[in-house]
Amino acid sequence: MIAYTSSFIDRQILSLLVEPIRRDLVISDTQFSLLAGLAFSLFYTVMGVPLAKLADRGSRRLIILIGITIWSVMTVACGFATSFWALFAARVGVGIGEAALSPAAYSMISDYFPPAKRARALAVYSMGPYIGAGLALMIGGGVIDLISRTGDLSLPFIGQMAPWQQTFVLVGAPGLLIAALFLVVREPPRHGVVKTGVQTAVLPFLWARRSTFYAMILGFSVFGIAGISYLAWIPAVFIRVHGWEPSQVGVAYGAILLFGATPGVLVGGWLSDWLSARGRRDAPLRAAILAMACCIPFAIATPLMPTASLALASLAVFSFFAGVMNSLPATSLQAVSPNQFRAQVTAIYFLIGNLVSLGLGPTIVAAFSDAVLGGPQKIGLSLSIVSGIALVLACATLILTMPAFRRSLDEAESWSGSK
Repeated sequence: MIAYTSSFIDRQILSLLVEPIRRDLVISDTQFSLLAGLAFSLFYTVMGVPLAKLADRGSRRLIILIGITIWSVMTVACGFATSFWALFAARVGVGIGEAALSPAAYSMISDYFPPAKRARALAVYSMGPYIGAGLALMIGGGVIDLISRTGDLSLPFIGQMAPWQQTFVLVGAPGLLIAALFLVVREPPRHGVVKTGVQTAVLPFLWARRSTFYAMILGFSVFGIAGISYLAWIPAVFIRVHGWEPSQVGVAYGAILLFGATPGVLVGGWLSDWLSARGRRDAPLRAAILAMACCIPFAIATPLMPTASLALASLAVFSFFAGVMNSLPATSLQAVSPNQFRAQVTAIYFLIGNLVSLGLGPTIVAAFSDAVLGGPQKIGLSLSIVSGIALVLACATLILTMPAFRRSLDEAESWSGSK
């Protein structure tokens, strides 16, 4: 969880440094968007699959250790970049390093804990993004402002370092200490390894069970359209509709993510384990559907609230239930995956989920607002419509998937060596 938190701080901090980076490197908004999006996300999603294959066969602890080291070093390298392409290359390295973490982590945690406790354990890990994003939004601006007041730093053999460069070094260097912690982490024994009767490659395995896996991945990915759209556009709603300053939005939204969404993640894990203890074999999927259904009214209402106070209250409730959802996709997928495919299934879900949610969500909201609703001031109405439709479709997809999920659970229980 500490490593996951660190990774989100490292990837989120760039968004707070847009103006000084554009000024010093003399780049356009389009070039900066490539640094924030393509440079990181393309390699983060694509490299996840081969790295996950290594995690399913070798030492997951070692893969995570190397991954943390790479993304920390490359974050520091961002601080030494003096051109667009140097910074682009460093961001690619950050994405590759971070791709090593989650597939291996989910697999390890699933072996550390039996099914009755697994959802809560995965929930603790899944708090990382909300803690990292919340801290970056809440205190990142203040730290950057403090560094900016000290001005450029002159170092021997390196020369002048601008405040934005110092910031990258400051947030990247502690990752090396986190990597060192994995020297003492124990690699757990693998449980639930299928010895016979299952395909030897992950894609044929998934295709043979497509009514479970692809349906779940689709449902969770469509939910991501709403979640990513909110991260991208709810600040604009407060700025354009309620007249807030960006700094106000950062503090308020960061606090909601940290103190509202983060507890929701733990509640999601507890709810899944509670349902499981009461005989609900499809507990993680059932808990996800319940959380998703609770999101719908608040996702629709938040951008349409007449005052900022009401909008914040509604946003807090939506963020809580979105947090409840956060760990449940991984819990559901791990429950029906054999050990030798667990990391790869996670990576494939991340690949598809990121392409759908990041690739479609924010763009659909903006395009619908511009082309149909009449322009930027209607971004709130567009966010309400798009997120509401996405959540309804996602919820319906998962409800229809439940019978196939239960059949896959029966198969998982029959696997030799399962636990």
